[in-house]
Amino acid sequence: MSVETKDISKQKYLNFKDIAGYSLGLFGFQAIVGLLNSYQAEFDGSILGANVSVVAILILIAKIVSAVADPVVGNLVDRSKSKMGKFKSMIVYSIVPLLVFTTVVFVDVPFKENEVATYIWIFGTYLIWSIAMTMGDVPSQGIAAALTPNPTERTNVVSISNTFKQIGFSACVVIVPIVCLIIPGGSKVFIKSGETDTPMIASEYLGTAILTAILGCALFALIPLLNKERVTVESSEKTTAKDMIFALKDNKPFMLLIVSYFLGFGRQMAMGIQVQAATVILGSQNLVAVLGIVTAVGSMISMAICPLLIKKINERNAYILLSVYGFVASVFSFVIGYLWFKSPSNMVLTILFYASLFLIGLQFGAVTLMPMIMTADCVDYYEYKTGKRMEGTCYSILTLTIKVCLALGTAVGLIFVQASGYYDGLASGTFELGTKNIIFFAYTALPGILALLSVIPMIKYNVVGDLKNEISETLAKKREIE
Repeated sequence: MSVETKDISKQKYLNFKDIAGYSLGLFGFQAIVGLLNSYQAEFDGSILGANVSVVAILILIAKIVSAVADPVVGNLVDRSKSKMGKFKSMIVYSIVPLLVFTTVVFVDVPFKENEVATYIWIFGTYLIWSIAMTMGDVPSQGIAAALTPNPTERTNVVSISNTFKQIGFSACVVIVPIVCLIIPGGSKVFIKSGETDTPMIASEYLGTAILTAILGCALFALIPLLNKERVTVESSEKTTAKDMIFALKDNKPFMLLIVSYFLGFGRQMAMGIQVQAATVILGSQNLVAVLGIVTAVGSMISMAICPLLIKKINERNAYILLSVYGFVASVFSFVIGYLWFKSPSNMVLTILFYASLFLIGLQFGAVTLMPMIMTADCVDYYEYKTGKRMEGTCYSILTLTIKVCLALGTAVGLIFVQASGYYDGLASGTFELGTKNIIFFAYTALPGILALLSVIPMIKYNVVGDLKNEISETLAKKREIE
């Protein structure tokens, strides 16, 4: 009996335990990633005394060097014959090194007076952390394509889990103020208008890292504990770097997706300098929660409506719509912020300022959720065209792209921070208007401009509509025969 696409789309494979385990697991993992992305450079600059422009370059180099681990991990995942499952086994292996080095990165070393030693330490610890993160990132993203053969169900679980993922990425903005209130002698949220509070101390950074590492890894372990890999295609062949290049070349829709993501790397910039933006704009490192929550609410709404957008206008058009919208919202926010910095007591501008940050958040489904859904579709497309299913390889390329773009966005953002005179203002307790404008431009307008550029390759993406339905039907028939 042949299996029709409509039968696949009506069949349920996932239960509450599957969805909860995957969603909470991504929440925990991204809480760790968000901590490093938001606070590492600030720790290196304010506690270790490093130049953040140099730190930005070191982070970028470490990401590029560790990028070698992405295809290696993807290759190991594709060839794994572990009884736990090819994705789940790699997640288990990643937990201990991730736990340890999330903490080590925030250690106040005794040799910080030696610049060379300090920069070697920063680079080495972050490089090892990046490799550990890759070991968890590639399989936790790739398992989405193996949880269910139902494309509609897959879209829904990716949407739900990525909402949790986005919340997790911003969790540090809530954890940090709590730790700061508990640890005596450190920074507090209580500030006077126009003044900054006392910067965070070393014990606050370390306490936050320990708490986040333990909580994050405990939740991340729920993925291998509670989830089942239902779409399994064994592969004993070793996939070489040359094979992966050809796989990317032969998978045109996936190549377009990756190029689009690279062009829009600036959308990662805001998270990389969110702590500095909060300090400059609101006067406190601890008030980063205000910026983070306002934007995160918009982001969560964006991811919640993504499945509806996909159903109405397909994945490609939803990506384009959200990217164009992101450009408009980001430029609008920068203009409002520019005016508000000159008249901070103006209530109308104050309301518009926070409203504009919320509006920016509505675009982020395009950069957090859509690539996951579209990569899963591209995995199906590649199997449809070649008979070879390469989730590990495709998701290793995606996670490599995400990490490099995140590092590149952070690096560019931190260069803007250093050039703005931020650290002079942090030392004196006041920030010039020019400093605020430069940092806010990097926080809003520049990411919006780059988001608009990301639309160009996506125009030719074609795994939508009739072609996507044909792929699902063909693969369903193939698996029934097998």
